[in-house]
Amino acid sequence: MDRQSNGRPTVKACHVCEGSRLYYLFSASEHRVVRCEDCGLVFINPQPAPGEGTAFRSAADGSKKSRPAAKAFLATIHRYRGSEKGRLLEIGGEGEFLTEAEGQGWHTTGVREWTPGVLPAESFDLCVVSRVLASVRSPVDFLRQLHGLLKPGGTLVVATRAIHPRRTAFVRQKRMDWDPDWLTCFDRDTLQTVLFKSDFRDIIAVPDVDGPRRPDRTGMTEDVMVFAKKHPVRPTPVLSVIVPAFNEAKTFGVLMDALLQKELPGLRLEVIVVESGSTDGTREAALRYRDHPAVKLVLEEQPRGKGHAVRAGLQAATGDYLLIQDADLEYDLEDYDALLAPLVAGRAAFVLGSRHGGRNVLKMRQFAGQHGLSLFFNVGHWFFTALINILFFQRLHDPFTMFKVFRRDCLYGLEFECNRFDFDFELLVKLIRKGYRPIELPVNYRSRSYDEGKKVRLFRDPLAWLRTIAWLRFVRVDPLAVIEQGHPAPRQDRVSPASVVPKHEHSVTPSR
Repeated sequence: MDRQSNGRPTVKACHVCEGSRLYYLFSASEHRVVRCEDCGLVFINPQPAPGEGTAFRSAADGSKKSRPAAKAFLATIHRYRGSEKGRLLEIGGEGEFLTEAEGQGWHTTGVREWTPGVLPAESFDLCVVSRVLASVRSPVDFLRQLHGLLKPGGTLVVATRAIHPRRTAFVRQKRMDWDPDWLTCFDRDTLQTVLFKSDFRDIIAVPDVDGPRRPDRTGMTEDVMVFAKKHPVRPTPVLSVIVPAFNEAKTFGVLMDALLQKELPGLRLEVIVVESGSTDGTREAALRYRDHPAVKLVLEEQPRGKGHAVRAGLQAATGDYLLIQDADLEYDLEDYDALLAPLVAGRAAFVLGSRHGGRNVLKMRQFAGQHGLSLFFNVGHWFFTALINILFFQRLHDPFTMFKVFRRDCLYGLEFECNRFDFDFELLVKLIRKGYRPIELPVNYRSRSYDEGKKVRLFRDPLAWLRTIAWLRFVRVDPLAVIEQGHPAPRQDRVSPASVVPKHEHSVTPSR
């Protein structure tokens, strides 16, 4: 970092994604407030010198709750982690919350000012950070210290004020009501990303409806709660590639050989092949990879649709990042690096690979000698894209691309029901409804015709898509309710029995 004439350090990179594209917004209390153009984090640059402000000075006032509010706050925490009690650490708060927790059987510890190294490692089942994260100089370092204080599988709850997701686009145009004790102002995406980079998983961000209300004249911020669980530190992050395969014998082996030779610097590859009872030799081709150390083979009893197969693959995946890859060679594996870069850097949690840039729709599908069919599909793509954008307030160009890449935590607390190609709609919309804003990156694409094995049905599938979109417009997306029901991961209750093939076995019988 550089130094200005006043001796303050000038940050040259974002705290979350380490990006250097910093856009000046406004000044607050003689400090410059900037926005990272890569991930959207808003923060003071340069930070005040130590001694110009106390990090947790106003935290106690900001986190004080009435007894009913403290009870509701604790009840929301129990929805996420269950009712089991243990040792609770609260940082930055005081008042009724700790009293209420003690009354419910928690052994509590309260910390007003943070001093690293004082508390014993792996001692707490629950840590609550009450409205102080915005005042921490290095959020990632601070959260990693808390990671060390929690027991394995322990829960972290961050309660803070954040930029409202529907106001993020206006941050450039309007001055925010900047708190004098803030060094950083997160939004939901950057909050979840900073937790992910600090080795927390199972992350969910929800409005804190019982949070302390402070006047916000600009209307650009909201009170939020973010839940996460301590995750073992992986020396190398894992990418899980879900490969649904049904009657793809001509291309399956070519795809798998290229995929397993693909080099992904800084990532370990896990390939989940879901074979759905093919009749053309695809299952036999898939079984040839059962002993490969990077391959996990899932066999379904019968074909139930691509969405059904992808859901089975999501159940078997263990990676930090997930990517869906069809076995028909329409998409280029060389695009992996560009698609994964924003996730690994922390610039995004959800990426769409937009075919041909997604802008020239009429060039997206070109079937040789079938211009009328090409036009029919391309006009249909335009219609359904417009419908998604209007109903769900998006500005996407290719929402139905197969290349959907996202952090595994994006799925936590979601249920999926669709079995065919309507799963592409369900996955996209439920991630949007959960609060994620996808970014689109251009990818290469070569459409295949019906003669080459295309499986979309011309009239039946579009009608099913319309029904699915109408259902998704009104369906309730409540991750905490799903977790309370005991189904935090994508459910398999509507997925037919399947088996994960053990390595070094030569006969496999799908489980019943």
